[in-house]
Amino acid sequence: MADFQSIIDDIHQQIIAQKNYGEVAGYIPELSDIDPEKFGVSLITVNGVCYQAGDSQDLFSLQSIVKVLLLSMAYTRLGGRLWQRVGVEPSGTPFNSLGTLEYDQGIPRNPFSNAGAIVVCDVLLDLYENPRQALLDMVRRLADDDTIQYDPAVAASEKAEGYRNVALANFVRSLGNIHNDVDAVLALYFDCCSIAINTEQLCRLFLVFANNGQTLDEHYQLLNVSQTKRMNAIMLTCGFYDEAGDFAYQVGLPGKSGVGGGIVAVLPGHFSIAVWSPRLNEKGNSFRGLQFLEQFTTKTQLSIF
Repeated sequence: MADFQSIIDDIHQQIIAQKNYGEVAGYIPELSDIDPEKFGVSLITVNGVCYQAGDSQDLFSLQSIVKVLLLSMAYTRLGGRLWQRVGVEPSGTPFNSLGTLEYDQGIPRNPFSNAGAIVVCDVLLDLYENPRQALLDMVRRLADDDTIQYDPAVAASEKAEGYRNVALANFVRSLGNIHNDVDAVLALYFDCCSIAINTEQLCRLFLVFANNGQTLDEHYQLLNVSQTKRMNAIMLTCGFYDEAGDFAYQVGLPGKSGVGGGIVAVLPGHFSIAVWSPRLNEKGNSFRGLQFLEQFTTKTQLSIF
């Protein structure tokens, strides 16, 4: 296996020395105050060995990365019945697009678009008595860290400026694919996106997708092997919106990004890797994060291809 620490250190230092392009997610006011030059990396192997560089212990907002975890919660309860409410096809459109919803009769193309995740939140309100606590319990157990919390300031900031998501939820409701009160669904969605995390915790969270659904706790299996395979497939094809094909081409790992600047990816059977850098490219993905992961898989020659 490659010397992960030296490779991570080398790439991290090389990227820091270069100009950092992109902008922070200013349309969420609470995220606009983040230091745009922060840059952290963590990698954890399926054996639990951890490698880190930079601002790996700084907290950031999980944002759309949480969609993978929300989907896992619904998928473990409903299995294939979930796909009656949301599809598994790449959208080829921005994360907050309304474009295809009417044509698709209110069934979002995939669960990682904003519309798709809002539908999943609607499903979770029916499946769990307290989905917020169920998500937090799952996150804490996967990360083996009871300090992880929601960030109410980020959630409030999103609620205050979330006009596009309000439109998405109401449009899907008008087409019959939201069953609960729209305000309740959106409140759950905004809260879940606000979870504060660092790259090490994020790696531990996603190690389950690198390890056939098994966590480092041998008594806790989140997904079975078949479900894990399907989750990784959706991450590969849909995890980066209209940049998913480019990520597969450049990086070659299943993964998920968030507008908080985080990206997490997995190599099944080997490791999970998380990068955080708040400046985003025009597609809403971390500029430095994409750079790092492309160089990492190129130098290590480790990808799914």
